[in-house]
Amino acid sequence: MENGVQLNAPTKTRFYASIGLWLTAALLGVLLVAALPSIAQESTQPVTFDQVNEIARQLYCPVCPNETLDTCQTQACIQWRDEIRDQVSQGETPQQVIDSFVRRYGDRVLGTPQDPALRALSLITPFLIAGLALVVGVFTFLRWRGRPRLEQTAAPSGTTNANDNYRQQLERDLRE
Repeated sequence: MENGVQLNAPTKTRFYASIGLWLTAALLGVLLVAALPSIAQESTQPVTFDQVNEIARQLYCPVCPNETLDTCQTQACIQWRDEIRDQVSQGETPQQVIDSFVRRYGDRVLGTPQDPALRALSLITPFLIAGLALVVGVFTFLRWRGRPRLEQTAAPSGTTNANDNYRQQLERDLRE
């Protein structure tokens, strides 16, 4: 008698069989959930050098000035490329990897700013300056070209030019 209820033999057998079935199903479920990460890792392809270099091309070396991460051969850059490979193999997108580096090392690791307004300003500014220089150059050239030429005109008869007085004085001084 169990809890005041007497179970006959076929009912006991069915009860224990259903418990065994549920325990077996639960155990299989736990094993399946535990095996999923290893199955997922086996199905992903390894990260290639091209994938790493695509991201590394957008980042700059922390040691060498004006050298991108994909071409630099310092130990720091090799470690950064390995870190990029690890992050991509964990399923992060290229933008997430770049954001991770910016968050840790600041904007100095980027070639162009992340903010769209600053990026547009930094890319457009050189063209604006060149255009302004071209406009000023053309305007100056046209002004210079349109200016009347100064020609020495002969002084009217009876008047003397200031240069003539100076020249006459100089000639007198030289003769003496």
